[in-house]
Amino acid sequence: MIELFLDMMYAERGASDNTINAYRRDLEICEIALNGFGQKLSSAGAGHLEALLAQWAKDGLASSTSARRLSSLKQYYKYLQIEGIRADSPAKNLVGPKLGRALPKIMSEDDVDALFATAENLAHNSKTYDTQTPLHFRTYCQLEILYAGGLRVSELVAIPLASTGRRDNCLFIKGKGGKERLVPLTGKAVRAITQWKKIRTLTLPSNAILKTRADKYLFPSSSKLGHVTREHFAKNLKALALKANLDEKKISPHVIRHAFATHLLARGADLRSVQKLLGHADISTTQIYTHVLDERLKKLVNSVHPLAV
Repeated sequence: MIELFLDMMYAERGASDNTINAYRRDLEICEIALNGFGQKLSSAGAGHLEALLAQWAKDGLASSTSARRLSSLKQYYKYLQIEGIRADSPAKNLVGPKLGRALPKIMSEDDVDALFATAENLAHNSKTYDTQTPLHFRTYCQLEILYAGGLRVSELVAIPLASTGRRDNCLFIKGKGGKERLVPLTGKAVRAITQWKKIRTLTLPSNAILKTRADKYLFPSSSKLGHVTREHFAKNLKALALKANLDEKKISPHVIRHAFATHLLARGADLRSVQKLLGHADISTTQIYTHVLDERLKKLVNSVHPLAV
């Protein structure tokens, strides 16, 4: 039943592979836990799910994770109702743990400058042009695009080759839920893409399969996806942070995306424009960055104001 539900989410809702995998993990975890209670996922009652929530709380599971799993259960049981497999949803009236609104992790502009200086130095100033040089340039190019347009990492690594080289210096991005948007690029990002196109063949063995991938993706690779994976880029980014003397634990592709949004707002960009650039369906999602700025202002007043106590 889980697989049938996931098939529906993919075919009818257009859910991405990442979303499908997240639903699968959540539901399989719930199924195993319910089996421990002597119950099945498809036939469990509200009391069983309440016991599940209580067990997660007792185990110290993060509230956000518990809430996400409950959301997955609600979608699953709603599907069973629509298909006539169940008459009710045991999760319908369940309330998840209260969530505090966590502020996104961000980088200062100085930290961004340090990261870029290191990436650019590795890409352009290698003493010997060896097999690592193209890989350093790929990371530099990816970083330029990520910070220039605030892309999601899944959007970045899978950029189609055909979407680059536009006269308006924009990227055509297909984001969450298949929604499309144009992302303007900086001059440095455009130049990095142009140069990367010239040298990227040096990163791939010459065979028919990889040539096809190179014709399809800006950042092709030998992975099953045909392009550089999110995990691989994240790993390279942390290695770059170490070389830039930054705390690699605080650096990730999503943190760069947060920095893009926060720095734009701090320099006077309007919220609606940032929403469009990020590809947020609801402006309330983008508003979290205004809270980040509010917190900065509070700290500034409390630390430097002459009357602060």
